Amino acid sequence: MSHITLIRHGQANSQALTEEEYDRLSALGHQQAGWLGEHLRHTGQHHVRLYTGTLQRHAETAASMATGMTPVADPRLNELQYFNLSQALEREHGVPAPEGPEDFAAHLPRVFAAWSEGRLESAPESFQSFETRVGDAIREIADGEGAALVVTSGGLISMVMRQVLALDIHSMAHLALAIMNTSVHRLFPIGGRLTPVMFNAVPHLEHPDRHHAQTHV
Repeated sequence: MSHITLIRHGQANSQALTEEEYDRLSALGHQQAGWLGEHLRHTGQHHVRLYTGTLQRHAETAASMATGMTPVADPRLNELQYFNLSQALEREHGVPAPEGPEDFAAHLPRVFAAWSEGRLESAPESFQSFETRVGDAIREIADGEGAALVVTSGGLISMVMRQVLALDIHSMAHLALAIMNTSVHRLFPIGGRLTPVMFNAVPHLEHPDRHHAQTHV
């Protein structure tokens, strides 16, 4: 079993209201990814495999990291469709979309709860399907040879943490809210199972000149 380093994509279009609008990096998102790539090279962190989802923001993040590896794009590593789930929650249960960051922090747990309980009839995929595809993809990567980088999204990373730490839905949702752009999350095989040894690390953004780049959205 190999260790896996999960990377959340760089800052995307934070003004978006749809999945399609969100799916591209901002200028800062490209810079965050470039700084992360530099950090991995300068600290001698050796990975032999690179995986991404098939979303544009995943591919752009991997390209700006400039790892020198050719990514394997796997749709199982794609993010949950938050905007579509949010619209389903409003349409079916009258819960309005959030208007700002504080509203979003309260809204995401409600989306996750309704979705996981099967109360969103028009959800683009079931919670159980999302959980299964994420688990299957991570297990296959872990079974491969050599350390792997996985460029993906915050919701997917929170699902991985739910699976390896047996988190409930409320905890998973609040964990997702904390995950920063281009943050690093590492899983090591310990005792025959993947175990988190790093979560939400942004060493490439710790210099005072880069604090402005420690973004969540």
